[in-house]
Amino acid sequence: MANPREYQFNLPKKNRPGDVSILDPWYPGIQKYWSNCTTKRTVDPISGIKAIVIHATAGGSSEGAISVMKRSDEPASFHWLVPDENEEQHGKLIWACVPEALAAWHVRNTAHHPDVNDGARRVNHWSLGVEIVNNQNADEFSDWQIEVTAKLVRYCWAKYPNLEHVVSHAKLDSDRRSDPGAHFDWSKFKSLVLSAHNNELPESVAAAVPASKIKASSKNLCCL
Repeated sequence: MANPREYQFNLPKKNRPGDVSILDPWYPGIQKYWSNCTTKRTVDPISGIKAIVIHATAGGSSEGAISVMKRSDEPASFHWLVPDENEEQHGKLIWACVPEALAAWHVRNTAHHPDVNDGARRVNHWSLGVEIVNNQNADEFSDWQIEVTAKLVRYCWAKYPNLEHVVSHAKLDSDRRSDPGAHFDWSKFKSLVLSAHNNELPESVAAAVPASKIKASSKNLCCL
């Protein structure tokens, strides 16, 4: 059986995807709790992002995952939440839970691994966190959960120029954590992330003239 403490791959410098579209509305009312479970990053919020960490909730609902952000004692947080197959949102959207510009609290400050960002600690400041709703033990991940998580990684890969590491929570904190667990098909996930996809933008978005092909205006128009 696969060992989640070995789950990691690095994104190549070449073949970075173009723009990738994801549907990630805010979880209803979540903005109220950001101050309880986030901090300002110590690195540039774009160029400083080096890793994306894959988690599983060890619980069966999005509500359960969100509840940890509201705890008064040792709250935790994550940038995105992928719904389970028994939830209405499954197959339709992923939840945005924390602004990408902020450090979410999804990895212990002392956790690290020499294979990831040269063993740097304080992972939260230079990473993005994704939680997938799953009980871990004997709970299979749906095909959609794996596919949409791969698409999310491609979205981040396109957006963050120095994003390199895709890694499990278990590898970074192997003494305490085992998520996303052995039932997460890491090989399939890796293949989906690294494979070329042709239609990553909706038709209406792809039909727009790219900014690189638009000539600079010589007239005083809007915003001036």
